Amino acid sequence: MPAHLLQEDISSSYTTTTTITAPPSRVLQNGRDKLETTPLYLEEDVRPDIKDDIYDPTYKDKEGPSPKVEYVWRNIILMSLLHLGALYGITLIPTCKLYTCLWGLFYYVVSALGITAGAHRLWSHRSYKARLPLRLFLIIANTMAFQNDVYEWARDHRAHHKFSETHADPHNSRRGFFFSHVGWLLVRKHPAVKEKGYYKPGLLLMCFIPAHACALCSGGETLSHALFVATFLLLAHLFGYRPYDRTSVPGEYPGVTWTVGEGFHNYHHSFPYDYSASEYRWHINFTTFFIDCMAALGLAYDRKKVSKAAVLARIKRTGDGSYKSG
Repeated sequence: MPAHLLQEDISSSYTTTTTITAPPSRVLQNGRDKLETTPLYLEEDVRPDIKDDIYDPTYKDKEGPSPKVEYVWRNIILMSLLHLGALYGITLIPTCKLYTCLWGLFYYVVSALGITAGAHRLWSHRSYKARLPLRLFLIIANTMAFQNDVYEWARDHRAHHKFSETHADPHNSRRGFFFSHVGWLLVRKHPAVKEKGYYKPGLLLMCFIPAHACALCSGGETLSHALFVATFLLLAHLFGYRPYDRTSVPGEYPGVTWTVGEGFHNYHHSFPYDYSASEYRWHINFTTFFIDCMAALGLAYDRKKVSKAAVLARIKRTGDGSYKSG
C-alpha cells in the first residue's frame, strides 16, 4: 500500500485527531477594504489547557546593559569531554563490530524519540495525549538522550516559544549560532533553577551503562569501542525560509533529516500545538510516523492538527511569499 494511503488510513481509522480551523477574518470599523490587525494567536487557535508556549509579542527586553555572563565550568568541561569522545568515536567506527554500530543507531533513534515525541511534542506542547505504557517508554527514552529531565526541558522550551529571541529565551539565537545550540548550556541561566527529581541516577542507568554493557556482553567488543561509538557518538534557527511567519527568526530547514522531523521551525513556531510540527505529517518526519503508529495501537490519541484553511490564512497574513503548495 502506498505510504500516503497508509497514512490516511491510520489517521482516519483509529483515535481521533483534533483539527484546529482558521479564525474568521474581521474588517475595520471604518469600512475600508482592509483586514483588522489580529494577534498571531486567537483563543480558538489555542489548547484550553496550556498557553505557556504561545508567543508573546508584547514582551520586550529591558533597556540597559546585559547582565554579566557567568560560566558554568562543570558544564563546559563535561560538554567538552562528551564532544571529544564523539570525535574519537568517529575514528573507531571502521574497527568496531557491526552490532555495536547497529546498537548505537538503535540508541540514537530511541533517544531521539524521547526528545521529539516525548519532551517536545507531548510534554512541552501537549499536542497529543499518550497512555501510560507510551509515557513510560518516552520518559525512559528521554533519559537516554542526556538532555535534562522533562520538567526542565519543557520549561525551557515553552519559554523559548513564549519569549522567542529575547533574553528570556533560554537559547536566544540573536546571541549567535553557537550560543543557541551549545553555549546556553555552558552559562548560568537567569534566574537559576533548582534541579528536580531523580534525573542523574536515571541518566547513569539509562544513558551510559546499557549503551556499552550490551555491546560488551554480546560478542567481545572492546570497552573503548562500546563506550565511544555506542554512547558519545550520539551527540549531535538561524537559517531557512519563513513561509508562515516572516517576523519569526526560526526558519524552515526540513533538510535536517537527522532531527527526525524537527526541521520545520517556522511552521512549528507558527503552530506550536500541531502534533506533527510540520504541515506535511510523514514527509521527512519519522516522529510523526511514530506517533501515528502509536495511535494505531491505541497508545496515542487526541492528536492536534492545524487545518489547511488555518495554514493558508496564516501564510497570507504573515508569510514571506516563499510558500509553495503541494
